Amino acid sequence: MLRRLAEPPGVCHNRGVATDDALSLPKFGTRNRYLVLTVCGWLLLAVGLVFVQTACHEFVNYDDGLYVYDNPPVSHGLTARGIVWAFTHFHAGYWSPLTWLSMMLDCQLYGLSAGGHHLSNMVLHAATVILLFLVLWQMTGGFWPSALAAAVFAIHPLRVESVAWVTERKDVLSGLFFVLALGAYVRYVQHPFSVARYLAIMVCLALGLMAKPIVVTLPLVLLLLDYWPLGRLASDSCRNRTLPHCNGGESVADTNSLAALLPRFPVLWQLVIEKLPLLLLAAIFCGVTVWTQAEGLVLNKEVSSWWRIANALVSYVAYLEQFVCPVGLAVFYPHPGDHLPIGNVLVALIVLALISTGVLACRRRCPYLLMGWLWYLGMLAPVIGLVQAGWQARADRFTYLPQIGLCIALAWGAAGVLRSYSCRGGLGGTAAALVLAVLMGCAWRQTSFWSDTETLWAHAVACTSRNFVAYQGLGRVLAERGKLDEAMAYYRKSLESKPDYAAAYEGLGLALVARGQHDEAMACYQKALTIEPDSPELYDDLGRALAACGRLNEAVAPYRKALELQPHDAMIRYDLANALAGLGQFDEAIEHYQTAVKSLPDHVQAYNNLGIALASCGRLDEAIAQFERALKLKPDDAGLHSNLANALTAHGRPTEALVHYETALKLQPNHVETQKNLAWLRATCSQASLRNGTKAVELAERANKLCGGRRPDVLDCLGAAYAAAGWFPEALVTARQALELATQQNAHALADALRARIALYEAGKPFYQTPSPSGPRPTR
Repeated sequence: MLRRLAEPPGVCHNRGVATDDALSLPKFGTRNRYLVLTVCGWLLLAVGLVFVQTACHEFVNYDDGLYVYDNPPVSHGLTARGIVWAFTHFHAGYWSPLTWLSMMLDCQLYGLSAGGHHLSNMVLHAATVILLFLVLWQMTGGFWPSALAAAVFAIHPLRVESVAWVTERKDVLSGLFFVLALGAYVRYVQHPFSVARYLAIMVCLALGLMAKPIVVTLPLVLLLLDYWPLGRLASDSCRNRTLPHCNGGESVADTNSLAALLPRFPVLWQLVIEKLPLLLLAAIFCGVTVWTQAEGLVLNKEVSSWWRIANALVSYVAYLEQFVCPVGLAVFYPHPGDHLPIGNVLVALIVLALISTGVLACRRRCPYLLMGWLWYLGMLAPVIGLVQAGWQARADRFTYLPQIGLCIALAWGAAGVLRSYSCRGGLGGTAAALVLAVLMGCAWRQTSFWSDTETLWAHAVACTSRNFVAYQGLGRVLAERGKLDEAMAYYRKSLESKPDYAAAYEGLGLALVARGQHDEAMACYQKALTIEPDSPELYDDLGRALAACGRLNEAVAPYRKALELQPHDAMIRYDLANALAGLGQFDEAIEHYQTAVKSLPDHVQAYNNLGIALASCGRLDEAIAQFERALKLKPDDAGLHSNLANALTAHGRPTEALVHYETALKLQPNHVETQKNLAWLRATCSQASLRNGTKAVELAERANKLCGGRRPDVLDCLGAAYAAAGWFPEALVTARQALELATQQNAHALADALRARIALYEAGKPFYQTPSPSGPRPTR
């Protein structure tokens, strides 16, 4: 059966061009229908067997945060504000609104559960695979070659990066619209000319471009399809006019396409002009992409055009090697810069020249080889590194659509070999099954390396040398797990491989901050800023390091610079607000907090700190509202209950405050501030029903013991508790100890209050007041 179906019906043998029979959708008899459904089912099963494991995978720290979990417009789900953001912002160097919308939908459905996002990638890839099979069959009539090409594309290990990496939603989504555009083009060619059918191609192209700009090469691919299998570029001897009927007759293309409206032009120019609207659309997106990625074109300044061309030649051959022998695949391959061995370049040039010569020589007998090869070369051109964005030499994800051309050449080439040697179908089927089984095994193993960040980077380190990005990524995940010594070793190894790598300096700085080595950390940030002087993240990190060692005045300036560079970053604004609040500049801090929480509606600490700032300004009603919002998000947080109780006490609502203090103590029994503040309420409250001197003494004594008896405010509270219980001698001794400590610590306001209370205790009177200068206040 393989031999019988491998050749598209109606092939013009002397030219290798498919006839209009091949262009028509094969008829669906009952047997054919079941056969098609079976193949689609097997393709779906193959994709599932390889990639279903990703449902248990985590996000990785390589851009997944930038795209999803640390990107508030996406992580908050599908919202009106998010939709506007998707179409109006150039985030991560791309204008890709469709990708953002799909990720927002995932967050709406699955939240930040990585498994759901992975499954969406798998479903999109499976849909692309099945559509590719159907479109290839529709174009060529070759059922089994179409199935084989789709299967190799589906489960080749080079697909893993595009499917198993949440960030690469761009690939699978753009791939789906790319294949839909191919299908729309075949339908456009098959039928009488229709503006609607042409617009369908443009819509699919536009949607694909809004997912990832790689689809700009679609017009070139359509021209290649015109050559084979559509046969619209065939010579006069075989084509009659545009679409061939080797047996004669009227050409369908005379009435079926836009090209037919240009009879005075040569055929090639007719077909090129036909695609001008598509080319214009692609050119617009090219311009937008180059503009948005201007800052990422780092190697264009540091590596000459010659070395970029040399790396491109070597990469073309490297991708071929990986297509044939997909081992040693890594998430990042370092760019060699100007250290690429000239021998490698010459070998690559010879290999590419030989292959190109070979497919040209076989173009009449095997046109699919030339088409597939040009598909591969052309679609890779935008990402081959001639215009370099990033530090990678190449990337597996770049092959997602380009290697469809190689899959086609392989499948039809195999069918041609079987036909030439009169091989039986069973032999071909067995060989294909073995190849696919091996590919599936390799792809399954490669997918397993994406299970978590540490495994991913460790594999990259094992597969490559001097991989500064992998060292930095591994250092980062180790630092997050508290393995600071190991993390710092990897950061330093990254800097040995690339001394001007700002991200490694940043990571090393964060690790040093975690170890309390703030001066060394700030030196790292300063070095990183000399490399990337316009990085808002680095200024923010520098500000945090300064704030961590108490240098709040100095921290404000880098925070402001970071906010100037990234005015919409809510976390930078939050950090600045914290510094301003720490300096007592509450009015400005409140403004920044209020702006930040609009973009961080789930940030508990932002609401808490805003409440503290409002309470410090006496705006107690607003402060209470912020603490209550925070508690709705995190009802089991002892600190939030305590802060709300403090604000309620200051607001004159002691009954409500008592409930929250007691809840806080149940959640955190040994919290000194909560014990002290509840003791103060029990000892000094103006409402007699809430006073309980014995309970106040118990709480205050425990608080005093926990702090070692060295806090004058706690001793003041204990004295008030003794007085409330009627133990005035103990109250006097305790209050005088508090006064002595307050005087030593220059706490003048507290000292004055203690003198007044000592006078009361000497007269045998307790102190009743809510609130008091040493009473409860919101704490961070």
